[in-house]
Amino acid sequence: MSILTSPIIALFNLTLEPVPPFTWFGLSLSTLDVVAAFRLCIVLRQIKESLYREHVAKRASAGAVQLQTVEPKAFARDWATTLMVVYGGEIMTSPLLGVPPSFMLSGVVPVFYGLVQGIVEALPSVPPMSFQTEFPLSFVDAFTRAYLLCNLIPPVVTMNLSPVISSSPWTLLLTSFVTANGGFFLTNLMSFLNPTPLAIQTPPELQPYGWTATDLWCAPLVTGLYALLTHAQPFWADAHGLLAGMLGSSSGVAKALDASEARAVCVLVLTSLFVTRTVRNFGLSKVEVPKEKIKTQ
Repeated sequence: MSILTSPIIALFNLTLEPVPPFTWFGLSLSTLDVVAAFRLCIVLRQIKESLYREHVAKRASAGAVQLQTVEPKAFARDWATTLMVVYGGEIMTSPLLGVPPSFMLSGVVPVFYGLVQGIVEALPSVPPMSFQTEFPLSFVDAFTRAYLLCNLIPPVVTMNLSPVISSSPWTLLLTSFVTANGGFFLTNLMSFLNPTPLAIQTPPELQPYGWTATDLWCAPLVTGLYALLTHAQPFWADAHGLLAGMLGSSSGVAKALDASEARAVCVLVLTSLFVTRTVRNFGLSKVEVPKEKIKTQ
């Protein structure tokens, strides 16, 4: 396993180091933070532009009057959309866990996302989602999502001041599920990504087969795997020992993995999930392969 995880651990250590120019101002933003911010803002712009094209195509036959329902583009709404995606899940779970949301303690990340949002919106264009763009980014998504599900979410539960909360595996899985998915749920619920004025609508998660989305169920799965491998709570240590006994361990005792190695295992799992998602959504058959030109005399 070390042959597979060692490069991932080394890459994580490299990307989590604070980088200039942020260090010049005493800020601890890392390369991974920058990559994750640009990735999210670009994805949101791609989705908004795709929904705009669909809206115009559907309304075109109804006449120009219907097209006036498109709301003028505004940076404030774009920024609010991004912050809703980033912090929506945290807003839902923080009161239940008795902890303040992170944006109440520091404004560095919200302002940073605002700057990244401005840069992305100023770009002349962004490529639409396709297999060629999403396949390599599946590996980036695996790293950023692993950091969220392994480093950011579990400590909120396992280090909680309440012994009941800190030791509850259900709280851990539910917190991961809601925190990771709540932002997009609220964003879609209030139609932030649509080109029309804000209105309540049914989010994709509540539509037929919405529960099958990889992003939805991979959050508790990966957080649970990380907790199992690191023995984050007594329940997971017992469960790991039980699994070890079922797999043939004579002692029935399983050794906890180092946090970095467990996170690397989660990266491998997420990579396989996201690559599969990309192939399923865009398909290898949809990739245009250049045909060989036949030279004629």
